[in-house]
Amino acid sequence: MLVVLLLAAAIWGLAAAFGIRREIRWQAIGLLYVAVLALLVVLPEGAALRGWLGWSVGAWLVLGGAGLAVWGYAQLLGRLRMRARSAVQGVEAPAQMGTPALGAAALREAEVERYSRHLILREVGGQGQRRLRNAHVLVVGAGGIGSPALLYLAAAGVGRITLVDDDRVDLSNLQRQVIHRTEDIGMSKVASAARAIHALNAGVAVTPVDRRLDDTLAAELIPRVDLVLDGSDGFATRALVNRAAVEAGVPLLSASVGQWEGQISLFDPARGAPCLACLFPVEPAAGLAPTCAEGGVAGPLPGVLGTMMALETLKELTGAGMGLRGRLLLYDGLYGETRMIAVHRRPGCPVCGGI
Repeated sequence: MLVVLLLAAAIWGLAAAFGIRREIRWQAIGLLYVAVLALLVVLPEGAALRGWLGWSVGAWLVLGGAGLAVWGYAQLLGRLRMRARSAVQGVEAPAQMGTPALGAAALREAEVERYSRHLILREVGGQGQRRLRNAHVLVVGAGGIGSPALLYLAAAGVGRITLVDDDRVDLSNLQRQVIHRTEDIGMSKVASAARAIHALNAGVAVTPVDRRLDDTLAAELIPRVDLVLDGSDGFATRALVNRAAVEAGVPLLSASVGQWEGQISLFDPARGAPCLACLFPVEPAAGLAPTCAEGGVAGPLPGVLGTMMALETLKELTGAGMGLRGRLLLYDGLYGETRMIAVHRRPGCPVCGGI
């Protein structure tokens, strides 16, 4: 066998020295392989040349099959890479009806590599990735739900993130708020989160707002963004965000958790879906909907809902699949059950009834 390998190396080296194309060199190696198989078939047992050739016909066939598999895999990767490059240069399916064409520049080489798994998704592709890069989202809360949502938004390449939270990192947060670290204790959550996002993807522009959200700030920030993500822990803040989003006509992706259960929906009355107040018109009585500090929460549960929120954000911004507009997803972590409920606008809703 060593003789055959040396002969193959010699053929390859001489052909390369004379500038012969790689495809022809592989053809020459293939002819050598076929010749070896033919000699093993026609030569009688005990022939001296069979000893130089080494393996049996079966062993050489296994070697050829393995080489063919490696070659096929390399060809597949090459085609996927070409598809990704074509996609980011605009050679892909046309935009969906009603979606404005993007004038953004093609993705850079580093972006093609970073987001390659998005680019080969039929529902995302280069056009969808450019939409993510051009998008601006507002995230309210850098806590248990906001932590995984922010990390996955940054990893996915959402171009601009404005983050609002006036809290400081506390030791009790680290059981579930995975964007923060032990050394961040005492730091503002928006500063800690911004640092983690930048470490993950420096191409994402983060605007940390270390303030408690109020009507004035909400009215200033929400009309500027494409989507609002609310993972705040408190009915009053969620109601405030809902009112401002309805007034600005901006979709609101809202999630909440408590103990072992969570829920998430996309509220968007400007496009036919209900608003948060259609489902929850009044604040629950004391004790009926305790906060995480009051009732406790299983550590991974906010991560489940926050990751769902990031996925729904990707779908909403790219137009992929079917989102949660007009649907409420309920997740029971204690029993591993998920339910989907259709939700509708409430006639006479004091928040969105006039739309």
